[in-house]
Amino acid sequence: MPVKVPEALPASKILADENIFVMSENRADTQDIRPLRIAILNLMPTKVVTETQLLRLLGNTPLQVEITLLSTATYQSKNTSAAHLDAFYKTFDDVKDENFDGLVITGAPVEQMAFEEVAYWNELMAIMEWSKHHVYATLYICWASQAGLYYHYGIKKHAVNDKIFGVFEHDILEKNNKLLRGFDDTFFAPHSRHTQVMSTDIIACPDLKLLAHSKEAGVLIAASLDGRRVFISGHLEYDALSLDAEFKRDKDAGMAIEIPKNYYPGDDIAQIPSVKWRAHANLFFANWLNYHAYQETPYNLSEIK
Repeated sequence: MPVKVPEALPASKILADENIFVMSENRADTQDIRPLRIAILNLMPTKVVTETQLLRLLGNTPLQVEITLLSTATYQSKNTSAAHLDAFYKTFDDVKDENFDGLVITGAPVEQMAFEEVAYWNELMAIMEWSKHHVYATLYICWASQAGLYYHYGIKKHAVNDKIFGVFEHDILEKNNKLLRGFDDTFFAPHSRHTQVMSTDIIACPDLKLLAHSKEAGVLIAASLDGRRVFISGHLEYDALSLDAEFKRDKDAGMAIEIPKNYYPGDDIAQIPSVKWRAHANLFFANWLNYHAYQETPYNLSEIK
């Protein structure tokens, strides 16, 4: 939460210059407060795992968050029971007349397909278009980040020779960006993907800014100039054993898969991986909720433009 201070207090300007969020007494006294409405479009096959990972991070702030889980209507999940979906999920048709402070769109195991070949691509395009006027802040994760960059800005994805798989060090490229408040200059994040977007394409787009990048893994975080669309190509939400489960799944299926980089101690798959990204994952989601949704969304959601 922000620090409430008198505007004339010398510390106010000092803290602001240090990228610490301070709020004037006047603004604090006139704020209306209500729960944040956050929708999660869960495209992952293991929906229970993914929803748990995201809710763990979205729930680790002082803010009150009201979650709506969404699934696609044009593609039925084969890995999640219909009973679970019926009990806890809605479809786009159920919420298309509603408004939300934020929307999270997850990754999906379809990255090696052309976007137009994905079974629910038309539905996803409709949701992304709807989000322009019904959602204040949208967070796109992994494949969804590629889909969002393609749909909104025409940025293409590219196949890589070797899967980008492991835990990689990243550099912050815009230290005073509010999404990265409190971050160290370098930090770790997991990646698991066969495709990538090029940093040069993001830098060349006048409506985007590149916020975090890895020499090994490439783009991690990009955002629209107004911050209402954030694209993260990695998986800050992953648990300690998420990459382990993916590696063993593919290995057991007879696929050619290298062990995740910088993950197992001594590259020994018998060892328990150590988590290097948990603190920054919590900070990233807290910053996104606070600075991109809570502090910016109109109190009356119908006023979103």
